[in-house]
Amino acid sequence: MTEGRQPRGFASMDQEKQRDIARRGGRSVPGEKRSFSQNHALAAAAGRTGGQNVPHAKRSFAQDRSLAAAAGRKGGESRRKGTTE
Repeated sequence: MTEGRQPRGFASMDQEKQRDIARRGGRSVPGEKRSFSQNHALAAAAGRTGGQNVPHAKRSFAQDRSLAAAAGRKGGESRRKGTTE
C-alpha cells in the first residue's frame, strides 16, 4: 500500500471479520444449486464455451504455446502439492 493512504471498506476490517463475511457469502447458495461443484463435466463444458466466445486472435494461449505449457505445468505442480493458487 502507498504511504499516507488508509485502507477503506473491506480492507479496513480485521481479518476475522473479513473471513466471517466471506464464509456467509459461500453459504448463501444451497449446495444443490451449485451446479459446478456437483457436476464437473458441466463446469468443463462451460469453460470450453467461454473460451470459444473469445476471438482466436485474442486467445493468449493460442498465440503463445509456451505460455500455455507453463500454465499447465504450474497447475500440475499445485495439484501434486494438494494446494491451489
